[in-house]
Amino acid sequence: MASLVDVQKKFLAAPKFAVVGASKDQTKYGTKVLKWYQTRDKDVTPVHPKEDELEGAKAVRTISDLSAPTETSVHIITPPKVTLSILEQAKTIGTPALWLQPGAEDEAVVSYIKENGLADKVIYGGPCILVEGDGILRSLL
Repeated sequence: MASLVDVQKKFLAAPKFAVVGASKDQTKYGTKVLKWYQTRDKDVTPVHPKEDELEGAKAVRTISDLSAPTETSVHIITPPKVTLSILEQAKTIGTPALWLQPGAEDEAVVSYIKENGLADKVIYGGPCILVEGDGILRSLL
C-alpha cells in the first residue's frame, strides 16, 4: 500500500486538476482551494452542477465532463453524501488520484474507499492542501 506522501505526490504530479465544491462564495474552502491551484498556475477546472464559470475558469457539471478525466487529479470539498457519489464516478472514469479536504468524508466514505481498492488513490483523514500543498510541490522538483 502506498504511503500518504506517495499518494500526495502522485496527486500533485498530475497534468490537470479539478475542484469539486468551489462556489461564488469567496469565504468557502472550495473556492480557496480553487484559487490555490490558480495562484500556482495549475491547469484547474471547477466542477459545479449549476455554475458555468468560477473564478474566471470555465466550469463543468460533473467530473465525467472533464476533458481528460484519466489525467486529472480531483480535489473534493463537499459534504460526505456528495463525496460518495463523486468517488463512485471517479472509480468508473479512472480518475488517477483524489484529495478529500477535511470534513469531506465520514465512515461511509472511508468504507467505500477501502472496499473498492481506492486507498492508494485517495488522500483523506485530515491533510489540507492549503497547509501542505506547497511543501509537496517543492518535493516534486
